[in-house]
Amino acid sequence: MPASNKNQLSANQLNRLKAIGGVLTIFGVSLFVFFVWSVGLNEVLSNIQKFGLLGFAVILIIYLCRIFLRGLAWKLSVYEPYRLGLRDTVPAVMIGEAMSAMIPLGILISGTSKAVAVRKKVPLVIGLSSVATENLFYSFTTSLFLTLGALTFVRNFPLDPGWTMTIDILIGVLLLLLIAGIVMVIKQWHFASEICELLYQRGFARGLLERGRADVRLFENFIYGFYRRHPKRFLPISLCEAGFHALGVVEVWFILGRLMENASPLNAFLLESVSRLITIIFKLIPFLIGVDEAGAEFVAETVAVGAGIGVTLAIIRKGRILFWTAVGLALILKRGLSPRGIFRSVTG
Repeated sequence: MPASNKNQLSANQLNRLKAIGGVLTIFGVSLFVFFVWSVGLNEVLSNIQKFGLLGFAVILIIYLCRIFLRGLAWKLSVYEPYRLGLRDTVPAVMIGEAMSAMIPLGILISGTSKAVAVRKKVPLVIGLSSVATENLFYSFTTSLFLTLGALTFVRNFPLDPGWTMTIDILIGVLLLLLIAGIVMVIKQWHFASEICELLYQRGFARGLLERGRADVRLFENFIYGFYRRHPKRFLPISLCEAGFHALGVVEVWFILGRLMENASPLNAFLLESVSRLITIIFKLIPFLIGVDEAGAEFVAETVAVGAGIGVTLAIIRKGRILFWTAVGLALILKRGLSPRGIFRSVTG
């Protein structure tokens, strides 16, 4: 296939994703306005004032601790002869989170932006493979977290039969994916690269897979190499990822405690698990605007916390995201990078 056609194909795919991201962003803004209006702007502002600047400072510190744990997990995912320190990984995670949050296609470039941020310390392919390894552990613990949250939600609160069936199906899918992922790593199946090769031979996305299928194979080799050489790191990395989720529950519990009396750890756990699910599903929407409020209101009403508290919770956490996104942008500029440059390095 000529180079011009390959580039055009990439441009067409990129334009479609931009269009989808733009539509979802408009949808999210509309949802945000609707939920703030339905709850009442005065109630939301009153709750935010009650939470206060001191409360906001505390959740900023909690999230910094969460970023530290992701940075430590990534540090442990790099193996000899290469190495990264926390001074490398923690700022790079902030950069990745900023890129992920602020643009519709952030999900496509978050991992790459982390690798680009440490390109002076390790080769890009090493950075990408170590990010992929850390993401596997993150996906593993996230699946367990979501499964536990869904089971708790279904078994402890009355829901419509349709919602119950949907959540049960979600639990089944998550467990199957979790088991498949564990078996794939243990057996060291080159599942992803084989699929890429099959698609390439069948003529699908040949421009993208011309070089991409070899890169996927290389990533798999690095990941499986980590499994063979450092099995003792599995538990520490998993604990870091589990700590990331646990601190998310602590953050929600703290916010609820400042907004209402008798804040329940169970309610905090359910709100955080739903928030994590929304983050995964609606990553194309910048800052999860609108959809985070929708999910928080749904859970808050179900567990009798109140729609106003749920929407306020989502807005307060969105303020925390905005703050750390600004920090991430400052780090991008400090390292001589730019969001547009990182974006181009992914989209070609």
